[in-house]
Amino acid sequence: MIEFVFLLPLATGLTALALPASLGRFLLLISAILHLQLSVMSWMGKLTPVYANFFNASPEGMLILIVTSFIFVCISVYSFSYMNETEMENKPVFICCMLLFLGTMSMVALSDHPIVLWIAIEATTLVSAPLIFIHRSKEALEATWKYVLICSVGIALALLGCFFITLAMDLGNLETPLTFSSLNTVASQLDPLWLKVGFVFVVIGFGTKMGLAPMHTWLPDAHSEAPSPASALLSGALLNCAFLGIYKTHIVMNAAGLGDFSGNVLIGFGLVSMVVGAIFIISQPDYKRMLAYSSIKNMGVIAFGVGVGGFALYGAFLHIIHHSLVKSSLFLSAGNILLGFGTKKVQRVGAVIRHLPKTYVSFFAGFIGISGLPPFGLFISKIIIIIGAFQEHRYISVAVFIATTTLVAAGTGRIFMSMSYGDTKENLQIPEKTMRLLPAFALLLVSFILCIWLPDVVFNTIYESIQKIGGTLHG
Repeated sequence: MIEFVFLLPLATGLTALALPASLGRFLLLISAILHLQLSVMSWMGKLTPVYANFFNASPEGMLILIVTSFIFVCISVYSFSYMNETEMENKPVFICCMLLFLGTMSMVALSDHPIVLWIAIEATTLVSAPLIFIHRSKEALEATWKYVLICSVGIALALLGCFFITLAMDLGNLETPLTFSSLNTVASQLDPLWLKVGFVFVVIGFGTKMGLAPMHTWLPDAHSEAPSPASALLSGALLNCAFLGIYKTHIVMNAAGLGDFSGNVLIGFGLVSMVVGAIFIISQPDYKRMLAYSSIKNMGVIAFGVGVGGFALYGAFLHIIHHSLVKSSLFLSAGNILLGFGTKKVQRVGAVIRHLPKTYVSFFAGFIGISGLPPFGLFISKIIIIIGAFQEHRYISVAVFIATTTLVAAGTGRIFMSMSYGDTKENLQIPEKTMRLLPAFALLLVSFILCIWLPDVVFNTIYESIQKIGGTLHG
């Protein structure tokens, strides 16, 4: 049954609490590989849901699930070495929460019931909070409380949005199961006013977890204070799961003939997020916070592409895949730099090319990728979104899009140059290790391969995801 996809990591996560860290590391890696196998089987249609009123293998959910599972395998390999080289307390708790995090995110990807999806997204907050606090510093405590409080308020608003959608059903006198699949078939009969109100609350609520501005304030602190493997998972996987809740509701809006309204809302939040991310990246003194603001900007790119629709929608889904791969790689490379120099401050890190030459290569490639330059996929996805926006006559929006993208590339480039080639007085603390290098390169390699060869199964999954709201694969 398809429910095994999230039950496996939930069960092994709880088991890890009773095991010493030396055995827990192996359990983490084995669980990650088994989860990827189950995810692929689900993707191929070999696993079906037992509780069909709650879970369903939607194409957009499957895409997010596969990306999350693959990233988790790479992060698990990295963590296998990372846990032996860092002064982390409560390593069994770290392993447990990482697996529970995977399980709850998998539940989000498979959820077809709005309330089940809401429960799963709320659960991701609860199980990932200990990961942010794992180092038990004052800064980590502050970041954890900010994460829990802001996201919990946001998720509460999303729940209110789900209630408004339910009210739209009641006013339409509909007796249909409360699932996204059923809502799509009867959307034209839903009360449009309460459906609009519900969507706004869903965007604000799940947008808080997705990192859309101005609800983004938890994200830089959480990503900065969490261990690097957890930061990679937060940015590369969690934000996509929150997006899934918004996208499923956007599909309902389109089916109800309200696609223009929901699209404009997403375009607005997307552009604001891009502007905020670009502004705060400039002169950012903490390189992990710099990567966090980059995530805010890229979530804005995705929201903008989805809001524009058409050809831009195809670009948005490509952006989801490549941002997850490249950003996860960057956080793992940043973890190597943090272990090597013992600081997150940009001004105290220098000559990475000399002290950590292999990490420099992955860090440099990641910078090229996240800046939207070839040969990585974010270049292709942004070009497609720009073309799609031009086709929809969004000229002012395109100007803002291009300006913020240029500003981000300049800001990240300045920080990268300073860290890679500048002077430093810090002594190298922990040298590079193969198991901490390979995952970052593997993630970048997959992003590169997907630029020149997109497998039919991935292409078809993207097409099935976007055709629901009129997305097109041709410019």
